[in-house]
Amino acid sequence: MKALAESLLENQKEAADEKNKVEGGWLYLVSTPIGNLADLSERAIKVLSEVDFIAAEDTRNSVKLLHYIGVKKPMVSYFEHNKRQRGEEITARILAGESCALVTDAGTPAISDPGEDIVRLAASLGIPVTAVPGCCAAVDALALSALSTGRFAFEGFLSTAKNERRARLEEIRNEMRTMIFYEAPHKLIGTLEDLYATFGKRRLTLCRELTKKNEEIIYTTTEGAIELYREKQPRGEYVLVLEGLFEASGGRAAPKNEENDALLTLSPQEHVAHYENQGLSRMDAIKKAAKDRSMSKSDFYRLVCAEAEE
Repeated sequence: MKALAESLLENQKEAADEKNKVEGGWLYLVSTPIGNLADLSERAIKVLSEVDFIAAEDTRNSVKLLHYIGVKKPMVSYFEHNKRQRGEEITARILAGESCALVTDAGTPAISDPGEDIVRLAASLGIPVTAVPGCCAAVDALALSALSTGRFAFEGFLSTAKNERRARLEEIRNEMRTMIFYEAPHKLIGTLEDLYATFGKRRLTLCRELTKKNEEIIYTTTEGAIELYREKQPRGEYVLVLEGLFEASGGRAAPKNEENDALLTLSPQEHVAHYENQGLSRMDAIKKAAKDRSMSKSDFYRLVCAEAEE
């Protein structure tokens, strides 16, 4: 019996080794740690050790990772501004029989990352692509959010342009699913204000520096987050997980209100002007517009003033 068990284990090991074999002519999407280097998987180390070359978003960052695992490999850069030309060069080498591992600075390649372009190119050329799964900040944050995880919408980074960012948020204002956003510290406060202006008071989980020494998970609301960061300097990279309309409405679809929907497409000043044109005083118009947006009057008034200054 013992001999049979040992034989089965050996067969399983051989099967696993064969399945994990690195072959020429393949593109490997290798997930890398989002902060804690110990999260790099055994399979990821094997692939990085055996491929012919590595395509990296930033070769300087990836060299540090390779040094950590004791691997030296030829590297090429592949990032947003060279992805077209470099993508053609990389796929040409793969078609010639080489194997390539694609890595991003942190997390899963092709997720909110130019890697999606080379995957599309490889697929069009008949190049086989496989993924070595691992860390993904969006999924980690969702799991930690204490919000509904059954269905979610990944938005990634919003536009740096105010008008484009606000227009996108308006498009998803009635999104029923939990929403996930990435944000840099210097843009956090502006994004939080836009989330509050669009969605009103909703539950919001902020995940900062995931898997790193200073990891912080903050369970709050859109309103509470603004108050927090008026007093506290944002530091590190953030993932924001926002409650969807289905959960916010207690599991019920919100009733359709076409008049209110139309008002919410207006800018704060236009919204106030709409009620002033109906004969309301300015302060009453601000109060009514703030109610439409599920905001406090003082916060909405700040938005009106900020828009006037722009």
